[in-house]
Amino acid sequence: MSHRFYCDDPILFDPAGGSAARLCDSEAHHLLHVMRGGVGDHVTLFDGSGYEYEAEVLETTRRDVTLAVLSRTEVNREPPVVVTLGVALPKGDRQKVLVDMLTQLGVARLVPLATEHSVAAPKGSGLDKLRRGVVEASKQCGRNRLMAIDEPMAFREFLATTHANRRLIAHPTGGSQATASGAKSVAIAIGPEGGFSDVEVTEAEAAGWESVSFGRSILRIETAAIAAASLFQREGR
Repeated sequence: MSHRFYCDDPILFDPAGGSAARLCDSEAHHLLHVMRGGVGDHVTLFDGSGYEYEAEVLETTRRDVTLAVLSRTEVNREPPVVVTLGVALPKGDRQKVLVDMLTQLGVARLVPLATEHSVAAPKGSGLDKLRRGVVEASKQCGRNRLMAIDEPMAFREFLATTHANRRLIAHPTGGSQATASGAKSVAIAIGPEGGFSDVEVTEAEAAGWESVSFGRSILRIETAAIAAASLFQREGR
């Protein structure tokens, strides 16, 4: 696989020729100053649509790169199960690690949850940094669709508005051991360090969510989320 670069704007490909794309800001900097690329080099582009594009560098300036798009190939590296994770995010750099791992594991959507015991709710520039982390992880792991990161959502709203073939709430002291199920879509709620409150668990179960555990020990937030994503990433393979 050649070096991969992400285009913020959708790439409009014409099989007859003449298609072009442009890299700006951090992606242009990476190509020009980190990879030492230049005119005539061939790279792989993706725009989050599920396609990869072979492209040739035509022109460079200090801040952007213009490329000719030579071919387009649909490359699906998504897991067979569509996984949505609602997570009461941990503090600081642990959020970055979590986003990186979930992107690599093929999670489709991450929803930061506001719960009774939540300690961190990213917004504004914090969310932008996490979304940039999705791009960087996707470049590395070869995903051609980006994991979506929603705006923070109240736990009750997540319960009411999230639809999937199977809906699970992680609860270490109750419920059955989580297993892969053959469902095409799964939603999983992961609580904060103190866990979901008894009221929250009761509300989830009343709304049709299944209480499950991901092991006998008490897991950190990111460990539980990664364990959940890994379980369903393997499903159907």
